[in-house]
Amino acid sequence: MTIVRFKKINIEAYKPGKSSIKKFKRVIKLSANESALGVSQKVKKILTSKNMNISKYPDGRSNKLRDQISKKFRCDKKKIICGAGSDEVIQMICQLFLKPYDEVIVPQFSFLMYRIYSKIVGAKVVYAREKNFKISVLEILKKVTNKTKIVFLANPNNPTGTYLNSNELLELRKRLKKNVLLVVDDAYAEYMKSKDYSSGLELFKNKKNVFILRTFSKIYGLSSLRVGWGYGPKYIIDGLMAIKPPFNVNEIAQMAAVESLNDSNFIKRSIKHNIVQANKLKKFLENYNIYSNGVSANFLLLNFSKSKTNAKYLYNKLKSRGIILRQTEEGYKIKNMLRLTIGTKTENLKFMKAVESVLKK
Repeated sequence: MTIVRFKKINIEAYKPGKSSIKKFKRVIKLSANESALGVSQKVKKILTSKNMNISKYPDGRSNKLRDQISKKFRCDKKKIICGAGSDEVIQMICQLFLKPYDEVIVPQFSFLMYRIYSKIVGAKVVYAREKNFKISVLEILKKVTNKTKIVFLANPNNPTGTYLNSNELLELRKRLKKNVLLVVDDAYAEYMKSKDYSSGLELFKNKKNVFILRTFSKIYGLSSLRVGWGYGPKYIIDGLMAIKPPFNVNEIAQMAAVESLNDSNFIKRSIKHNIVQANKLKKFLENYNIYSNGVSANFLLLNFSKSKTNAKYLYNKLKSRGIILRQTEEGYKIKNMLRLTIGTKTENLKFMKAVESVLKK
């Protein structure tokens, strides 16, 4: 029988952190790096408004949102593009820049969508080794060839929680070939308070060969609405505007994102909560010889190499109690580790009590 055929793409599909367990109506989900404090009250007012006109198409260029981003971050509106999550912007970057057999460099352990979208358009993904789960500038530079078109990295990095300091990131851009695009994903930048850190947006606002990714899914808590943005040279933004879907960011997402940018107090509370709770969790887990990265983003990568227990055992025991962490062997290929999202005070307390119960000294 003759059938319609399609191109086979050798990729491992993205598997998000689990969000449900069959025998539990409610679970404590600490697997997806979502906002511990939910969303701003200003966003809630938008979501409960009865005056939304959802029968009309949204603004295809997200003008009000781009205006607010420009004002908030003191950057050029003409250099901003919005997407249905920053992952859509990643997809468009790959479509714009890559052709079959081009090469893309990603850190050994990094956000999975960089490699997935690169492979979909036929590019070869080259992995740069990390040192102690930290991105290595030297290892990235070693992998550069005449076929290299893009280097993708998140800073702080997901899932490792480590980061390149300002000087290291500047050194990478300086030593990369000028015709290689450096894409810096600032997804967790708001959480970072280390003095040696600067976001990609702060460092490269006026660079011609750097593109910055930002998201509303993390500290702003708009994960379900799917809204993110990118910032780069106008010629790249013009190219992306030409290929983007016509109404890619829905009206409610645009309105909610504008309001979330207007609530600086919510962001301050979220940052304070993250620092206090992450340090508390980190210190608690060290009692069981479970160690992690320094506090950077809204998650910790838990290392069981010095613990009497192992990652799989604790994952399954917590799951049986309705608590879900992120396994790192799937997709990331990191053995004997788990990624823990920083939850609410109540969620974190229940997590610690469950660990205490499972790993009694």
